[in-house]
Amino acid sequence: MEPILITGGAGYIGSHVCKELAKNGFLPIVYDNLSTGHAYAVKWGPLVEGDLQDRNKLDQTFQIYQPKAVLHFAACAIAVESMSNPAKYYRNNLYSTLSLLESMIKARVELLVMSSTCATYGHPNFIPITEEHPQIPINPYGKTKLMIEQMLDDFEMAYGMRSIKLRYFNAAGADLETQIGEDHAPETHLIPSCIQSALKVRDEIVVYGTDFSTTDGSAVRDYIHVQDLAEAHVKALQFLLNERKSMAVNLGTGKGFSALEIINAIQKYCGKNLSVRLEQRRPGEPAFLVASAQKAKEILGWSPKVSDLGVLIDSAWKWHQLLIENSPLLRNTLQRLETKQTLHHQ
Repeated sequence: MEPILITGGAGYIGSHVCKELAKNGFLPIVYDNLSTGHAYAVKWGPLVEGDLQDRNKLDQTFQIYQPKAVLHFAACAIAVESMSNPAKYYRNNLYSTLSLLESMIKARVELLVMSSTCATYGHPNFIPITEEHPQIPINPYGKTKLMIEQMLDDFEMAYGMRSIKLRYFNAAGADLETQIGEDHAPETHLIPSCIQSALKVRDEIVVYGTDFSTTDGSAVRDYIHVQDLAEAHVKALQFLLNERKSMAVNLGTGKGFSALEIINAIQKYCGKNLSVRLEQRRPGEPAFLVASAQKAKEILGWSPKVSDLGVLIDSAWKWHQLLIENSPLLRNTLQRLETKQTLHHQ
């Protein structure tokens, strides 16, 4: 099995990618400081507990495992938080990535798949958003991701590094076999927040923005199942190993749902009315974010298979139900953490 280093592999998307890598004959080597990830989610390869800014630990990991490529997920990723605490995002996202890239050069590992984001586009000029759309991010989170993309371009020119930047939209859902799923504390994403409310571990859902230029006034997002994202990462890795060509690729479904549509769909699914509080919109959030995934289809041979809204909700529901049932302290912990937490649509 070919070893692949996965930074942030104990996190939500990274852990699903590890499972998909193992299914395709790779050995995922997870490198994670467990600040937001979970050791229990590392099931398909070894876990190296370490921080990307620890160059000695990172260099040692490259020496021991000799990975053929790197999949880079480790980052702070809450856009609204980045508005109030940009220092955290510039320090963690940029400096940690630079440390990783320098360690890769030292180890002569030249291939990287980057977890990027639609937040690099900012307010869209057209929908669906293609890869050629101008990148004018409106929050520090998106700015740091764009800077990392630019770093990778510079490192290709200087050192021959090849990379694929996967700009994905709203990850949602959970492993269809319910082995892993979303487990954030505090939870800031819409679908799991609604499910927590339905399962009575959260008092209410707060929706920020009812005056966007959308059908119902709430923000519209493109929700893609995390299992489809995982498959796309493996296809990107395989392309990079075979073709050694750099590029940026959107990952989405081409269809958007508003926040209120998502809430209504979950209420219908569980047969419960959720407590919803409507607030004014916050800075740094566009009205529409919907992807064109044509390039992923044409070049990577990828298209979403399980991103139907019903599958997204059902898989997330089963995971969170299992998570709560098997975590005696989780209910009290969530209630404590979520009491004053606000909802963020990535």
